[in-house]
Amino acid sequence: MDAALAVVTDVGVRPVLDALGLSRATFYRRRRPPSPPRALPTPARALGEAEKAEILEVLNSPEHVDSSPAEVHAQLLSAGTYLCSLRTMYRILAEAGGVRERRDRARHPRYHRPQLVATQPNRVWSWDITKLRTPHAFVYLYLYVILDIFSRYVVGWMIAEQQTAALAKRLIAESFEREGLEPEQLVLHADRGTQMVAQPTVQLCAKLGITRSHNRPRVSNDNPYSESQFATAKQHPDFPGSFDGLVSALSWGREFFPWYNEEHHHSGLAWLTPAQVHRGTFEEVLVRRQSALDAAYRRHPERFVRGRPIVARPPSAVWINRPKREEEAQEILAKLGIERAGEEVVAQ
Repeated sequence: MDAALAVVTDVGVRPVLDALGLSRATFYRRRRPPSPPRALPTPARALGEAEKAEILEVLNSPEHVDSSPAEVHAQLLSAGTYLCSLRTMYRILAEAGGVRERRDRARHPRYHRPQLVATQPNRVWSWDITKLRTPHAFVYLYLYVILDIFSRYVVGWMIAEQQTAALAKRLIAESFEREGLEPEQLVLHADRGTQMVAQPTVQLCAKLGITRSHNRPRVSNDNPYSESQFATAKQHPDFPGSFDGLVSALSWGREFFPWYNEEHHHSGLAWLTPAQVHRGTFEEVLVRRQSALDAAYRRHPERFVRGRPIVARPPSAVWINRPKREEEAQEILAKLGIERAGEEVVAQ
């Protein structure tokens, strides 16, 4: 606009504004000095301050203080007194801070959206419990699984006949010790089930220096990796659907979880196994894969329309609820020493 003002006297308004893509209406409006805001006149029918004070005094009088404005309005009108409309009574009370729920009601707290990122193993664990069917109606076994979200490695699992905080506490403590973790190293994420928020679990996390994180109520997407792992387990060809008892369930688990950790090539890990990523032994695998791709490219380069193929790598950062603002996500990753934001896995 300043450029337009500078040359408008030589060239004319319309050519300059057309060249700059500006509207003539906008140009002339901005040239006018801003007019001072006008004070709105008080309507003739508005109540005066003295009348408002009188109405407020009546509403707060001992006779009417425990009655609703509608009740007070009806009583006064029946007695031949009209002070104002019912809506005006409410408006005057609201201005004085007198409109609120009379009964004390439980107000649900505002739950924050959990936002976690793991850039190496044993930084964020996700855990959950799922039911396993048995031949008997309403009788279940319970599968506890603790999963490292960065590597998808199952660091601990248990099948029991009950859901108890004591069993969950034992599984967490054993997994923590087996992985050799240090205090303040781990974030443990779960939903808000009874076992997840029970005092034994809370006290164990405080003792071991584990930071706790929880889903928002009724938001299963806040715990996506555990949900996905349970789906993989129950869709596996060897999953029987129901178990005759604890012994058969444990027998299945002892076969499934070694397969899942050591043999299962995970799509979210560039088709590496969770054990390879968790232990950091995947580089030599990637070298062999790249050699195989290079050999294929030398034999038939015409089959690779995008040029020399580059082997896929596992993600450098794995998120639960990645920030929607790209700048915020990059700032978090920069603090963690991660620059290649393209190599990420996001669950939200």
